[in-house]
Amino acid sequence: MKSKLYIVSTPIGNYEDITLRALRILKECDFIICEEFKEARRFLSHYKIEKELFSVNEHNENENVNDLILKLLEGKTAALISDCGTPLFSDPGHMLVDIALQSRIDVIPIPGVSSLLTALVGSGLDFEKFYYYGWLSPKKDIRRKQLLDLRKRRETIVLLDTPYRLKSLMEDIVKLLGSNIPCVLAFELTKENEKFYRGNAGNILNVVEKEKLKGEFVLIIKNQ
Repeated sequence: MKSKLYIVSTPIGNYEDITLRALRILKECDFIICEEFKEARRFLSHYKIEKELFSVNEHNENENVNDLILKLLEGKTAALISDCGTPLFSDPGHMLVDIALQSRIDVIPIPGVSSLLTALVGSGLDFEKFYYYGWLSPKKDIRRKQLLDLRKRRETIVLLDTPYRLKSLMEDIVKLLGSNIPCVLAFELTKENEKFYRGNAGNILNVVEKEKLKGEFVLIIKNQ
């Protein structure tokens, strides 16, 4: 039997967003490689899926990858999932995939939910061409330099950050890019309290401060 590593996209908040193909692969594979055991068990138990779990994350990927590759080379199949969304997208697993390909193991993506595209299609902005910057540095001086560099790009820009840095990020954008720069804050996507805040950076900062927003988000800005 040919070894296969499936890269399986999972929901980002709403468990109904799983695809039929993803469910089939998760039920049929020999074992599942997850980011964190707690999140994976909660997710899999919702669909009544019981599988042997192995962890690959930023702390243990180097030490765990070779053992997982050896298991796959026995002719087994595995599914790689992240805590939510599409694996490898701002998530660990790149080394596992690289070595799997070098070992002639089939790597098969199972498409599904992505916070990036979900945010863009709901933003109301033109995103035929966009620049995905992703995560800014947590260090204040470096983050501000990154934002100043982004000011030179005349396109739609997508940013990610942790929930607790939303307010400071909006403050930096207002200060460095201007309060009138068009912005869309895609907040808690696919969850019950999902909301798109559309307007400019100044308006959105006011909302963040007034409502004390803290949650998962994607921020889209439109340089003009």
